[in-house]
Amino acid sequence: MGIASQSIFPQPFRAVGCAECRNAEALGFDFTMALQLIVDIEERRPFAYEALVRGCNGESAGEVLGWVNDSNRYRFDQACRVKAIEQAANLGLLDIPDCLLSINFLPNAVYRAETCIRATLEAARRFAFPQERLMFEVTEGERIHDAEHLKQIFTEYGRQGFTTAIDDFGAGYSGLNLLAEFQPDILKLDMALTRGIDRDAVRQAIVAGIVLVAQRLGIRIIAEGIESAGERDALLDLGIRYMQGFLFARPQTDRLCLP
Repeated sequence: MGIASQSIFPQPFRAVGCAECRNAEALGFDFTMALQLIVDIEERRPFAYEALVRGCNGESAGEVLGWVNDSNRYRFDQACRVKAIEQAANLGLLDIPDCLLSINFLPNAVYRAETCIRATLEAARRFAFPQERLMFEVTEGERIHDAEHLKQIFTEYGRQGFTTAIDDFGAGYSGLNLLAEFQPDILKLDMALTRGIDRDAVRQAIVAGIVLVAQRLGIRIIAEGIESAGERDALLDLGIRYMQGFLFARPQTDRLCLP
């Protein structure tokens, strides 16, 4: 995906509002959100729920993302934010104290962060969702052609009180180079590093090094893709308390799973 151009953002650029983002006809297709638990192992409580794209007829995230192109990428990114906030509010996430809602965003769909955040802020007001309980993840798997652009997005999101995160850390194109450019609040370790870590000394050494770097930078870590008690215990021994995976809960569209 390339950096926003005139083909994506016709001039003059016009931000999409909350009401428009809820209009599936304008987007060209409809979709929903599933919420997956991120648990605080030490306190045995929900730390956050990640909003994951799903089709209305059971289509996977990959299928839905296949419907996204340069002509609808911006509107889709905005619609994801609004739908995530609406779904979380409807399912009662606000009743869980201090629990965050994590939303994936497409940095190459963001023209100007302060303008493109309009629909998010409108949705937060509409559904009485505190801004400080929103977390935005950018996947390391998406090629970032302009690191300065992403840095500006994260700076504006921080100014708005949002938590920022790099998703799938360790599986993408940039690795530590991306982290050197800007430091988010949270790193989410990709399952390629966590899968079978209880039986793999190499993965244990790599993750231990990432934990040390994160501690020096004041960054929290979430381990993704946890499917066994052995993986959970090994990661906890390495100092990681926040985890996400099928061991704890599968993504749900109609309820919130609790630890």
